[in-house]
Amino acid sequence: METAMAKKYYPTVGETLVTKTLANGLRVLLVPKPAYHQTYAMFAVNYGGIDVRYQPAGVSEMVEDPEGIAHFLEHKLFEKEDHDAFDLFGQTGASANAFTGATSTAYLFSTSTKLSQNLKTLLDFVQMPYFSDKTVAKERGIIGQEIQMYQDDPGWLLYYGIIGNLYPGHPVARDVTGTIDSIAKITPERLYQAYRTFYQPSNMTLTLVGSFNAAAIMAQIADDQAQKTFAPSTPIVRGVGFDGDLATILPYRAADLPVIRPKSAIGIKGQVDVQADLEGTKYKLAIEVLLEMVFGDSSPLYQQWYDEGLVDDSFAADYIAGRTFNYATISGDADDPSAMSDAVAAVIARGADQPALTAERFERILQAALGKYYMSLNSLEQTANQLSSQSFTGLNAFEVVDALKSLTLEDVKAAAVSFFDVDAVSVFHVRPEAKA
Repeated sequence: METAMAKKYYPTVGETLVTKTLANGLRVLLVPKPAYHQTYAMFAVNYGGIDVRYQPAGVSEMVEDPEGIAHFLEHKLFEKEDHDAFDLFGQTGASANAFTGATSTAYLFSTSTKLSQNLKTLLDFVQMPYFSDKTVAKERGIIGQEIQMYQDDPGWLLYYGIIGNLYPGHPVARDVTGTIDSIAKITPERLYQAYRTFYQPSNMTLTLVGSFNAAAIMAQIADDQAQKTFAPSTPIVRGVGFDGDLATILPYRAADLPVIRPKSAIGIKGQVDVQADLEGTKYKLAIEVLLEMVFGDSSPLYQQWYDEGLVDDSFAADYIAGRTFNYATISGDADDPSAMSDAVAAVIARGADQPALTAERFERILQAALGKYYMSLNSLEQTANQLSSQSFTGLNAFEVVDALKSLTLEDVKAAAVSFFDVDAVSVFHVRPEAKA
């Protein structure tokens, strides 16, 4: 349903957000920054690597696409029958790119000149697909080389190894590029079917941050969309993407590679279904603060383990949450990977009984997190990224600051109780190959 253009000022961050939902369902987010000379634009779709099982419009049953199709589609949208969109951006001096994640795909450009022209290029190449047998066959070779390059990377293997332990069989445990075998099954027909299902304007968000007149840009976007013909919007029915049990966890696996030092990863599978709302966002923030308080490089544990030679400066803890998954990874290089993973698991087993969870330390970590967030809003790219990713949850990046400011130590301790579950822990090691 079309909405009127709305403008809201967020005093906490000193930013103004202009929003409008067009008649075709496309949501537009604009953040004018008059003091900047550049503009960053991102056209995102709520469709990513895990979305391999779905019900196409007009079809009564679920279909299952080959792994890697969302990433493949992202690559192919740039190439048209008689031109490449990258060339059009290059002619104006704009820088363009795209990326595919587990749950979304985004197309973007940054420019300091000819914004209207570049914006039209972005809208046109994303909304006018062209796939042929010839171009699809060529792309298989290009992406195939990309896949082979990743598969030889120890860090890549460690990351997907631990996710594979936490979510065996789930598409989140496989790289969005797919496999050599899976991309061989991608055809123009499959690409068009996935495109028609997910690239509906109502399943997309267009975000611009930078130097522009919001009313003029909004008018250009609305006019562009009004001149195009779109199929009626239909509900998107997604499947989980695998037939396994979401509760299953593989406790341990290892791989031998030609590495000098071993690598260790400890994964924690979230047992709470994180909702895409303000409370869910606050829970995610609590987990991130918890991990920083307990495992961050300013924590007593990190300092002790570093001094003992158990970890080095590659040691890091991260938390990821999305549709049907949420997990933490604590990983790094280690001379004794088993000693490192055992030490981390012992800490997790203590639940909320963590010496690092003090009021003084919480305040310090919270202020650092707020400072980092405020700094990120000085970047056009990061602001657009955050607004775009949050838009599919019904929130916006400027509201996240208030959620972070309202966080308490008790919220973090409650998150530790639910998240630090020793039965939800898994370990993956990358070991040096035995010498012949």
